[in-house]
This record gives sequence, structure tokens and C-alpha cells, in this order.
Amino acid sequence: MSDEKQQVSRRQFLNYTLTGVGGFMAAGLLISPVRMAIDPVLKSTEGGDMANVGLAVDDITSDPQRIDWTIDQVDGWYESEVNRSAWVYRNDNDEIVAFSPVCKHLGCVVSWEGNDSYPNEFFCPCHNGRYYKDGRNVPGTPPLQPLDVYEQEVRDGMLFLGEAKPYGEA
Repeated sequence: MSDEKQQVSRRQFLNYTLTGVGGFMAAGLLISPVRMAIDPVLKSTEGGDMANVGLAVDDITSDPQRIDWTIDQVDGWYESEVNRSAWVYRNDNDEIVAFSPVCKHLGCVVSWEGNDSYPNEFFCPCHNGRYYKDGRNVPGTPPLQPLDVYEQEVRDGMLFLGEAKPYGEA
């Protein structure tokens, strides 16, 4: 190896300096957009959150009653309030049951005893869909699946509902 010092020309020095400063500035400009793009993906999902629906457990009877509540929903950077509904009652075993009011046929809203011809059934007025009180679909009617069932929890005497799951999974 030679002991000679390698001289850096003025042009090389200027090239190295401008490349370093330019790279540093480009990295600084890219950090913020990259962070914004990746941040929602890195956040943990808060699935399974239960919402207080404002109904005391003592007020739940054997007759289905419709309850409505709102939840705060965050989609990426967009936050909104979403309205939810459920049919809640106590079954013969004194267990609390909460059904989604969305018909499994075409997504219309079912109502309890919505048709005088079919008492003690959930009725969908869109295509005459019917469900028994336990949420199962009546054979021979348009819905091919039972109503979804909400996850539920009782805290301090109040009913909390979570996500609606297919019948049999909640």
C-alpha cells in the first residue's frame, strides 16, 4: 500500500457534501408520510369491545324489546358514530338473548310480531321472511340462515353488547 495521501478534489468534496445533505433532507421529508401510511396498520385492533346499551338487566323481560345505541367507530383516520340495534329478551332458561335485527335474506330490518298473521315470530316485511323467537329461520321462507347473535356481558346490572356473530358461534 502506498503512504501517499489521496487528495480530494473540490468537485468530489462538493458532490459528497451535496449528496449527504440531499439524502438527509429527503429522508426527513419521507418520514412523516411513511409514518402516516403505516401507523393504522401497526395499531392493535380493539375488537371485542363491549358497549353499554343503556338497558338494566332487571328491565329485560320475556318479550323481545328493541334497543338502539351508538358506538364510536374508527376506520383508519376517519372517526364516526354508528347506530346499532338489537332485539333483547330472556328465554325460557332465564338467559339473556340479543339478536341482530338484520334479516339474513337481503339485509332488511326484522320486527317482533311485525305481521298479525305470524304472532310470536320475528317478521321481515321485505320478502315475508320469518324467524322463530329463538332466532332460527322458519323453513320455507326466504331467509336461509338464523339471525346473528350479539356477544353479551353483564356489568353492574347493565347489559353490554359486542359484535354480532352468526347463530351458534356467539
